[in-house]
Amino acid sequence: MKKLVIIFFGVLLCIPGFAQSGWTTGSDNELTISGQLRTRAEVRDGYGAPHADGSDPGGFINDRARLSFEYKRSSLSLGFSAQQVGVWGQDPQITSSGRMMMNEAWANLNFGNGFFMKLGRQSLIYDDERVLGGLDWNVAGRYHDALKLGYENPDNKVNAVFAFNQNSEGSVGNPTGTFYNVQNPGPGYKTMQMVWYQHVGSKKFNISFLAMNLGLETGATPVSKVKFLQTLGSNISYQPGNFQLYGSLYLQSGNATATSAVKDVLAYMGSLNLSYAINPQWKVIAASDYMSGDKGKDPSKFTAFNPLFGTHHKFYGTMDYFYANPFTNGLNPGLWDNQLAFSFKASPKVTLGLNYHYFSTTTDVNVNNKNRRALGSEWDFQVTWNVMKDVAFTGGYSNFFGNDVLKAVKGGDPSKYQQWAWVSLNINPKIFVTKW
Repeated sequence: MKKLVIIFFGVLLCIPGFAQSGWTTGSDNELTISGQLRTRAEVRDGYGAPHADGSDPGGFINDRARLSFEYKRSSLSLGFSAQQVGVWGQDPQITSSGRMMMNEAWANLNFGNGFFMKLGRQSLIYDDERVLGGLDWNVAGRYHDALKLGYENPDNKVNAVFAFNQNSEGSVGNPTGTFYNVQNPGPGYKTMQMVWYQHVGSKKFNISFLAMNLGLETGATPVSKVKFLQTLGSNISYQPGNFQLYGSLYLQSGNATATSAVKDVLAYMGSLNLSYAINPQWKVIAASDYMSGDKGKDPSKFTAFNPLFGTHHKFYGTMDYFYANPFTNGLNPGLWDNQLAFSFKASPKVTLGLNYHYFSTTTDVNVNNKNRRALGSEWDFQVTWNVMKDVAFTGGYSNFFGNDVLKAVKGGDPSKYQQWAWVSLNINPKIFVTKW
């Protein structure tokens, strides 16, 4: 952290000299330095999965401290961001070792006529973040080491993304080949090839298509082979007046899941979201998400949809029971999530939201010799208060009311009262902006 602060002030001191020298003559340069301090306190008493009988609630405060630099000129931009994340009390009061790391480091080259290339550690955020999202709710966020090639004009956008991951370089004279151990910390995939296209027909309508091929190592030893998982999907948005309709449809195929090899993958998901602004204050939202599941009876087939690198916290209940956290005992029963939500803008600075979810599996779960699917319901309440420029307070309270089917697929004791509460203060100013 000390080194980062020294670099920060060094850059500020050097900028006036650069601007006055002939080094940047004829250039259009811009430097933006921004910071973020996001502190969140949580009380978890059934978050992620039902708590067991006799377990005590857990409480903690976590922090994200981030410092970001972005340099731009007509044909080049560079972005660097370093962050320290953790829980209050995690580090000693006196320590000589820090946990600061680079969460972003990328260069964007603008070739003109809409063509560009972005290389390095970057977030991949597409459409509504169903399959590829920034996961900003997580204290660390999500980033990929990737090459992005793109073309954009006012009506069309095309991105192609490529990634190739390794655990390390290996050692001199002892190459490790190209084996990638997904059980080590990392993105979980060895290779990625992705193409995304969006057409903006008008301010009311746009449609996009995504095709992704993931290469997945199927074991923990170099003798394992890379298997592949394909994901194809489309998103449509239509907003006539006070109505907004958003729909998604995805299909997965190939011969690998994210954890083990199978002979055939055939899975799908569909979602539909309809919102209506009753007036400038009130909005009502109805939504339904359907994720195919796997019965687990045929070892040669896998039919459960995997939402991969999406921001699951955004869709399947903020208590993160589904997809943000796994099912128990290797089960993949799928999910059908029906939602009804209300949003109320109490003032120009304060917004209240209430969201009801009714969950069920999409494959049968045998409980007490009966095949059942209903899991239970969740209530999520949230308040957002824009305290002042660059400062926002948010908080929420949630309950989950589950049954014995939920116990079979998630564990714990759903008959107990499940709750979760949190408050967060996000301070995110632009500290310094200069052009020369």
